[in-house]
Amino acid sequence: MAVKRSLVPQSVYRRQLATRLKELRDATGLTLTEVAEQLEVNQGSLSRIENGERGTTPVLVRALLDLYDVEDEALRADVLDLVRADKEQQKPWWRKYSTVLTATRYDGYLALEAGATYLANYQPMLVPGLLQTEDYARAVISQMRMELPPQQVESLVKVRLERQNSRLGGEQPAKLWAILDEAVLRRSVGSAEVMREQMRKLVEASKQPNITVQLLPFSLGAHPGLYGPFVILAFPDPTPNLVWLENPKNSVYLESAEDVENYTEIFDQLRACALGPSETRTRITQISKELEA
Repeated sequence: MAVKRSLVPQSVYRRQLATRLKELRDATGLTLTEVAEQLEVNQGSLSRIENGERGTTPVLVRALLDLYDVEDEALRADVLDLVRADKEQQKPWWRKYSTVLTATRYDGYLALEAGATYLANYQPMLVPGLLQTEDYARAVISQMRMELPPQQVESLVKVRLERQNSRLGGEQPAKLWAILDEAVLRRSVGSAEVMREQMRKLVEASKQPNITVQLLPFSLGAHPGLYGPFVILAFPDPTPNLVWLENPKNSVYLESAEDVENYTEIFDQLRACALGPSETRTRITQISKELEA
């Protein structure tokens, strides 16, 4: 399985811009070397722009469009809109938390999540961040990042809560489909009250039209998700989907069509194995009541 470890594209707009510029250049038959020579710009910079690794300016893009003989005003406007949108997304709400985000490349994930319209999240160990309560998030972060002082833990808790408001609220919320292993609910995080509150939130969130929650019961035994957690992010066309795998220091993303298709198939298998949304709410409520005994 190919794992890409380079810096993630900083926004969905940059990914779209990269694809569009490469398509336009390919249509002319020009090579990157020829474009660089004619415009007197660095070839490496052009390559990084086409790979989505760096942004660019309206001035350079206009020069590229002229060189590629793009005369359609609507097409030119669309491409330049992508440049401006990418620049705007370089001022994200999470920048003020950069000190605690950069170490795990979490800021890269946030940039991708901000542009996603649909997220398929499988979690065998913890409640997904987008569905965590404040107290549950605090308990998870403080125990998983024991090197962090309390102030930085609180910053990450705020990031998690702002993520929820940003992606699952508003006029155009993203769609979230979360599949949890029963171990997520059986693992005591924080206190019994923290777990009860978290389960109440899961039940209530799952009633929202843009959120689906399913549970994989222990009785199922082994299943295709035992390899570990993952998130599939879907974006507006023509941006391709990708898979995000989180690790302590070097979280990575998979963007090849083969990798995305493989994880999509696994997620579909898990959906088929899991309890339905209504049954899931019933089971979560039952487990929560057991904590009261």
